[in-house]
Amino acid sequence: MHLTHLACTACGKEHDAHVPQNLCKTCGKPLFAHYDLAAAAQTFTKDALRTRVKSLWRYREVLPVKNEADIVTLGEGWTPLLPAPRLGAKHGLKKLFIKDEAQNPTGSFKARGMTAAVSMARQFGLKKLAVPSAGNAAGALAAYAARAGMEAHIFMPRDTPRANVIECEQMGAHVTLIDGLITDCGAEVAKRKAAEGWFDVSTLKEPYRAEGKKTLGYELAEQLDWTLPDVILYPTGGGTGLIGMWKAFDEMERLGWIGAKRPRMFTVQATGCQPIVRAFESGEKFAAEHVGAHTRASGLRVPKAIGDFIMLDALRASGGGAIAVTDEEMISCTKEVGATEGIFPAPEGAACYAALKTLLAAGTVRPDEAIVLFNTSTGLKYLECYGG
Repeated sequence: MHLTHLACTACGKEHDAHVPQNLCKTCGKPLFAHYDLAAAAQTFTKDALRTRVKSLWRYREVLPVKNEADIVTLGEGWTPLLPAPRLGAKHGLKKLFIKDEAQNPTGSFKARGMTAAVSMARQFGLKKLAVPSAGNAAGALAAYAARAGMEAHIFMPRDTPRANVIECEQMGAHVTLIDGLITDCGAEVAKRKAAEGWFDVSTLKEPYRAEGKKTLGYELAEQLDWTLPDVILYPTGGGTGLIGMWKAFDEMERLGWIGAKRPRMFTVQATGCQPIVRAFESGEKFAAEHVGAHTRASGLRVPKAIGDFIMLDALRASGGGAIAVTDEEMISCTKEVGATEGIFPAPEGAACYAALKTLLAAGTVRPDEAIVLFNTSTGLKYLECYGG
């Protein structure tokens, strides 16, 4: 509504927000959407939010779609921020919360990004969208493309959890399974998209999935009465959720809604695929590809993320960090979270609880701090991970 332009996150070059864009035409890095926040603030107030729709589109003024008629929605967002008192009591924590993104349409946080990306695709008159995916983004694109009457062309690793594949097929998507990783799927999209007439909606290779994901940050602040937690643990593959939240915190400060204090952000990865952890620990600006990446948490099996430098900057600026956990820890923690709090998390969400245990033991996180763990998807999509 108040979108003014796009700007490169690396070189700063401005791009036209009125035509479809992928990466920066100068340096090939991701673009961010920028808004006239002064104009937005005329109607975008805390009081105005009290009576708005319980979806992420309640933050309409700082989302990119110009016309209401172009919004493609399935009721995504405004997921619960659940206190986890029984889980917290095991560790002497009084302010432990789980943001349960499994309650989104298609069962994962990917619905947030795709509602924004597909809505903008409709605004631009695009008809065919393509994405490489480890699973959940594919399901989200299939759903929102179907809702919009568009074609979805999806490329996933052959060993993607079966639930994701079935989900896409049953929503009419064109599904191709690739022998390899998500990076190989991305290469296939890049090779074919021009000839096939596809628009690429890969993570951070178009500007608007991050805009949908940033609403995580707005919701978190609103649900905590316009304060932010001390610590956020977020499972990271491509990293759009973490990047989006960091962008939201900056926008909210500029709106005068929060102060300069930020949560300490911790990215959680799998030991079998930990490019951000390695780069953080070695002080690198960019993350080298994790060769031979493997983990049962398919959403974490992203060996190379194009937004690596944005994530690393946020982790360091926040005073947070990066931590890897084993698949065995994730699977064990899935049952612990489920049996204690009644939430069946995806392995990626359970990884955050496993990481919290390590951080508490090391004294990096204190028991008196307000801590939010993100469960990014439902465990129902990962049944292969549990027995049988």
